[in-house]
Amino acid sequence: MSNKVTEFFKGAFEDMKESAKAQHEVDKANFAAAKAESKAQFEEAKAMSNPEKRKAMMQAERDEQIAAANKRIAEAQERIDSAKK
Repeated sequence: MSNKVTEFFKGAFEDMKESAKAQHEVDKANFAAAKAESKAQFEEAKAMSNPEKRKAMMQAERDEQIAAANKRIAEAQERIDSAKK
């Protein structure tokens, strides 16, 4: 009986060790992602202090919004055309 208990705990601790290692890898990846996002946010804020870069970034954002709106218009027109048939 003692051997079964010993083997059980040995297996349980081995599983806990593997789980801890896996969780550590997840934590490292999440930390690296948060660090990269923080740096990106800092660089964006830094770029916003330059008027020319700010204008270019805002124009790019507006262009993206216009493209999305035009896509929605085209999709809606297709729906209208198919409903008329």
